[in-house]
Amino acid sequence: MSDNSPLKITSIDCRQSDAKQLLKELRDKLSPRGDVVSEAGKQRTIELFGEALSPREVVARICEEVRTKGVDALLDYTARLDRKQLTPKTMVVSREELQAASKAVSPEFLDTVRRIRDNVDEFQSAVLPQNAKVVRQVNGGTVELRQRYLPMKRIGICVPGGAAAYPSTVLMTAVPAMTAGVKEIAVVVPPTDFGGYNNDMLATCHEIGITEVYRVGGAQAVAALAYGVEGIRRVDKIVGPGNLFVALAKQRVFGDVDIDSIAGPSEVIVLADETANPEFVAADLISQAEHSPGSGVLVTWHAPLIEQVKQALENQLAKLGRGDLARQSLEDYGALILARDQQEAAELTDLLAPEHLHISMDDAESMLSKIQNAGAIFMGHFTPVALGDYIAGPSHVLPTGGTARFANGLASTDFLKRSSVICYDQKALQGDADRVRMMAEKEGLTAHSASVDIRLPH
Repeated sequence: MSDNSPLKITSIDCRQSDAKQLLKELRDKLSPRGDVVSEAGKQRTIELFGEALSPREVVARICEEVRTKGVDALLDYTARLDRKQLTPKTMVVSREELQAASKAVSPEFLDTVRRIRDNVDEFQSAVLPQNAKVVRQVNGGTVELRQRYLPMKRIGICVPGGAAAYPSTVLMTAVPAMTAGVKEIAVVVPPTDFGGYNNDMLATCHEIGITEVYRVGGAQAVAALAYGVEGIRRVDKIVGPGNLFVALAKQRVFGDVDIDSIAGPSEVIVLADETANPEFVAADLISQAEHSPGSGVLVTWHAPLIEQVKQALENQLAKLGRGDLARQSLEDYGALILARDQQEAAELTDLLAPEHLHISMDDAESMLSKIQNAGAIFMGHFTPVALGDYIAGPSHVLPTGGTARFANGLASTDFLKRSSVICYDQKALQGDADRVRMMAEKEGLTAHSASVDIRLPH
């Protein structure tokens, strides 16, 4: 039943004395502190572990047991956390099951999957780097320098499957990897009706050529990918979104494998002026809040828009299936911010560094030049964030929690191993020898000099 009480979303007027403190509180709530967990999650931790462990402590225990005990620990945690009794055989989605799922879904769905795959591949192909080569003449000799890109051999993808099915996550993670040339892709997904038993999810894997799918999720699946267990070989990189425990597990195994990011709650900032439609703005805010947790923030310098958007939020939340969840997210992590002018609005946006930024202006380009920190930017009134989530081409796996200050969205380039290749002939070596000796002497590394001298005529 929908909540009919007034929406208690934070309002911040940058002209007021407490604005800086309110903005700091908002930024802190959205930062990746590792403590955004529901009350139900806290109770579940006590139920399973017999004590009130922090999320990090839970993840440390799970990862260490999977590392040391292998598949037995993986399946034990699957039984305890997901309430699913699996064996090393039944945790694997067979080729026959993938084929059956493909036959069970509609041709229209498969056509959409193919279109999205093609869109993503087109964009991800365009951003791939080219091998570089520099040839330099030194002392009559030749130096050849190359930058070589090769795809990673094996990656793992985490696909959520608790509250909804996410075939889009398969497409937005696997296709960039395939475009980069990755040959081995292992998908882990919880053993739920929305996950490892969901026809749409499995049919998507089959349609794009993924044959390795496992019905395991959570921190235990991340650990299995990172360390390897019986039946699941270790990977070189783990990508894909998940809940807090998946994010913390990825953080813990980083170093044993590469990861894409430490993902937090989904978020959007809508940067809007007087030309923005408040109904459109409200819909964008709700679209990320409905992930629950998720954040929706309006930043504007047009004062009337604040109340217009708040009213539109009230109206739309009352009509949506996940309206109550979105309402709670907006009250916990959302805000309506009134800036003094466009410049301050841009500065606030850069401060918050959102995952998604929607510039809802007739002249969005004029604002784009003022913004540096955002994972993905959506321009104009008719480019809702959902286009990036599902079909446009850039991956929807993006930096959250303010990490867009330094982190980037997932792309085909993230699945490439970059190596420099250096080749000197003897004349070129002799030409650079004195400079090597100089630096080696300054650093006290005499063997460096010796490795050059031994190759030169005496």
